[in-house]
Amino acid sequence: MSARPQDLPQRPHSRPIKRTRRLTAPQITARKGADPIVCLTAYDAPTAEILDPHCDLILVGDSVGMVVHGLPSTVGVTMEMMILHGQAVMRGSRSALVVVDLPFGSYEGTPDQAFASASRVMMETGCQAVKIESGSYAAETIAYLVERGIPVMSHVGLRPQSMHVLGGFRARGRTQVVADEILRNAAAAAEAGSFAVVVEGVSADIADRVTKAVDIPTIGIGASAGCDGQILVTPDMLGLFERVPKFVHKFGRMRDMVDEAVGAYADDVHARRFPREENLYVFKD
Repeated sequence: MSARPQDLPQRPHSRPIKRTRRLTAPQITARKGADPIVCLTAYDAPTAEILDPHCDLILVGDSVGMVVHGLPSTVGVTMEMMILHGQAVMRGSRSALVVVDLPFGSYEGTPDQAFASASRVMMETGCQAVKIESGSYAAETIAYLVERGIPVMSHVGLRPQSMHVLGGFRARGRTQVVADEILRNAAAAAEAGSFAVVVEGVSADIADRVTKAVDIPTIGIGASAGCDGQILVTPDMLGLFERVPKFVHKFGRMRDMVDEAVGAYADDVHARRFPREENLYVFKD
């Protein structure tokens, strides 16, 4: 049985970050080894507005396909979806760096294809950077984009867009060969000019090795508290879904709160208690 909100341990909220200008990719890079970088995902303007005072970086992740659109994986996400949600997040945020995922199939072919996709995303959303999943092919593409003015965040370890090759959403690095591959991919991404790298679904020791090996910030998700920052899918950490990955801590009980509110609404409608007097318009002559 899930805990009620009043049963959850109470802790002081972090103080909202007061910034007059939006953070930049070089400022995120400069946080390597310093104060941890706070990151979360957002897909709409109201959520982005809530996250913005607390986050250094907001990712418009292709996880939107699964947590918003109900797709079985991120593979079916389109450019149009990413641009639509990226535009919404930009409207709701003011000071956090906004990064938009490039969807599957939009950047893997050639650096020219990647530039066309990334430049379209940045021009149509106004975001400050893009993220790509970084396999062995990615270094040339990253360097090509950065040289042409597009900040790139990389992604190593468990790469959701490659789930069909990897055999599903499984933790990576169980063998030395795979661990070495993750380290090589992260090092290549950093050398090519990435301003940060997401490290997903690996053991803490591998994440710590990556963090020590690269001179750009590592953003952990299912990795290590020793990473330079952390990111989670916001609906997961808010408790919107009953089942979440092992690495997710539910910081809220959103599913229970919504269920209780909708139930109360339905009860009041059936009992004709809603709308109440204060909800009615009264016109005076």
